[in-house]
Amino acid sequence: MSRTLDTLLRPSLLAVAIALSAPLASTQLIAAEQASSVRAYNLPAAPLASTLNQIASQAGLALTLDPALAAGKTSTPVQGQFDAPGALREALRGTGLQLEQSSAGTFSLAAIPQGVVALPETSIIGQSNYESAWGPVEGYVATRTAAGSKTDTALVEAPRSISVATRQQMQDRNVQNLDDAVRYMPGIVSASYGSDTRYDWMRVRGFEPTQFLDGLPLPRGVYANPKAETWNLDRIALLRGPASSVYGQTPPGGLLDMVSRRPSAESSHAIQVQYGSDNYRQINFASTGKIDDEGEFLYGVSGVVRDAGTQVDHIDNKRYNIAPSLTWNINTDTKLTLLSQFTRDDTGATSQFLPIQGTKIKSPLGDVSHHKNLGDPDYEFYDRTYYALGYAFEHRFNDTWQFRQNLRYTKSELSFQQLTVGAYGYSPADAQGNISRSSTNVDENIGQFAVDNNFQADFATGDITHTLLLGLDHQRTDTSYLSIFGTAPGTNIYNPIYGQPIERPARSGAFYDYNQKTVQTGLYVQDQMALDNWRLTLGGREDWVHQGTTYFNKNDATNTDRSKNFSGNAALSYVFDSGIVPYISYAESFQPASNASVSPTESYKPTEGKQWELGIKYQPPGSNTLLSAAIYDLTQKNVLVTSFEPGGVSTTDQTGEVKVKGLELEAVSDVTENLKVIAAYTLAKSEVQKGEHKGNRLQLMPNQQASLWTDYTWHNGVLDGFGIGAGARYTGNTYGDQANTWLGKADAYTVFDAAVHYDLGRLDNSLKGASAKLNATNLFDKDYISTCDGSYCYYGDQRSVVASATYQW
Repeated sequence: MSRTLDTLLRPSLLAVAIALSAPLASTQLIAAEQASSVRAYNLPAAPLASTLNQIASQAGLALTLDPALAAGKTSTPVQGQFDAPGALREALRGTGLQLEQSSAGTFSLAAIPQGVVALPETSIIGQSNYESAWGPVEGYVATRTAAGSKTDTALVEAPRSISVATRQQMQDRNVQNLDDAVRYMPGIVSASYGSDTRYDWMRVRGFEPTQFLDGLPLPRGVYANPKAETWNLDRIALLRGPASSVYGQTPPGGLLDMVSRRPSAESSHAIQVQYGSDNYRQINFASTGKIDDEGEFLYGVSGVVRDAGTQVDHIDNKRYNIAPSLTWNINTDTKLTLLSQFTRDDTGATSQFLPIQGTKIKSPLGDVSHHKNLGDPDYEFYDRTYYALGYAFEHRFNDTWQFRQNLRYTKSELSFQQLTVGAYGYSPADAQGNISRSSTNVDENIGQFAVDNNFQADFATGDITHTLLLGLDHQRTDTSYLSIFGTAPGTNIYNPIYGQPIERPARSGAFYDYNQKTVQTGLYVQDQMALDNWRLTLGGREDWVHQGTTYFNKNDATNTDRSKNFSGNAALSYVFDSGIVPYISYAESFQPASNASVSPTESYKPTEGKQWELGIKYQPPGSNTLLSAAIYDLTQKNVLVTSFEPGGVSTTDQTGEVKVKGLELEAVSDVTENLKVIAAYTLAKSEVQKGEHKGNRLQLMPNQQASLWTDYTWHNGVLDGFGIGAGARYTGNTYGDQANTWLGKADAYTVFDAAVHYDLGRLDNSLKGASAKLNATNLFDKDYISTCDGSYCYYGDQRSVVASATYQW
């Protein structure tokens, strides 16, 4: 570790240590309160010792467990709301054991005497309000996650850096897209090129993340990438670091794991109307409930209708989205949920490739306006149609084995035309602001079939309990991509000229024109083991990837790539009774070269990544608070490096290597019924280890980030039902070019967000379920550049204010 990073890490880690140790003095008092408090449980049948230890650990109870008594026994499922002793008794039903409490308040197990039937009372409050890794969350703090493991795991015990944006977080901040959803998480840079209505451009620990929806990857192309509709999601988990040992081909920085809204037996309906800046108009709706009285069939439907302008002249942001779903509860052990979605987008490139003159370089004619469209609305469009149909199936065979299968077919079709002004190094604007332009013309279609099958076994070998996962997944992707570059009449960056005659070039001159078929199969195994308070995870996966490309613009030349790769992971942690969980983990990643090169003769090896991470999590017993800290060392090799030889001849090889080190801190808390807080801090150092730009920082990766969001809602008194929210986001300086030049540097910036909301039902019972809200992003209208890449610059978003009226019943 370098001296600079070490100097920065030491005070930060000291601050974390102080923050984490402060509550320890009152551990016994907190544990006593937790023992009598009621909480939601959703624990499947599992080895008895594992279930009892998990309940006692989370509640901070002192439980003496004789391994001989519990050996070979399976717990009853614990589903519902219980106090801690009640949850323990529920797990013991039918085992022949009973719970005994000493005068000192400690608990132990004893065999029920023969001939005696023991039915101790349990504090069962309800059976439907519990959290699972694939469902909604109450409040800001998620307690379960499947990100990184594909099993329902306690978030505090997951030995990886994971952040979760819950439905309430997204509602309170009026999240409109994934860029909005993740901007208060550590380790991630959102809206890298300013907000883009076409796609969410992010970097996680320096790399663009893969997006997963309901356990399966979303298709990834050049421009036709689906843009997830956050209104349809129950939660979004950000897993930082490599994850190929479970998920297959993914980048080393991490991935987004999204969970769709799913049908519920409890009827719920909502409609929301929004209006805001730039004529932003949107209607959101959602409805779920039983189809039949017995609840065998459940339905769900949600969607969005948007007709809005944007901060760029003549570019609209229209979306028509609907996501129906249906659950068939076949029996108590078997469930099938159908998940579908249709989205139509009509928009354009709001990120605008703006010239460096008038943005980064000051011009005597002034700055280029944030609102200027330097293209031509008569020529430009971005039309995308996306639909998906799939299901999630689960079946429990017995107390040990269960099976899950996620399957989806996805189709994304795009037609796109855009005009781009000349790059600074080749065709800069003249003294009057006149500049040349070129056209980009794209047709892209992506079809993807994906299925993931896994068996999970919960069992014990002696004193060690296991959650074993055996999986096989398969993907088939068919991509057709046509990209034609052409010329267009020039314009003026201060007074754009519209309506000039522009012709789309013929297909015969296409720069890219290919069809690419990719087949990927992965076989994986993972074992999450527990021995008393120790946790050990070991996993490995073998992937086989076959990629065939036909180049229509190269006389139908073909190119075939075959690759296989093994990825492993290992993690060790210790769950203290106080709620502190330190861990160390190692993980690997691999990612085949995406899309096709210009030449049918070029083939590239997959990039490979590896990471060591040392972290600590703390969930004070009895609280809805999760604190986490992690330091990591991440390396990626086989990076493509392009060098230019004398005469301008370029050569590309895979000698590149990059390294990222960092510290990430996060606190998420439902502090009280009134106050909720999210805080994050990121310190990172990235460096190119090999290649032409050795010693430089990675593109679009700041050295420091910090954020804080808080919401306070009154539940009594004069302000009953009224709430306010406020947030601040700091992003350090970045380089948008590999050479790290002054022309590619964007300065640090801080922006503020705010919200006010009111529950109208507090005024009068006839308004129950109605609420109003006002959200502002970049409240003080900070003027900043999000990114420069040495050729173009991209403005950050200006102030946006959106009013929402919601009715729920």
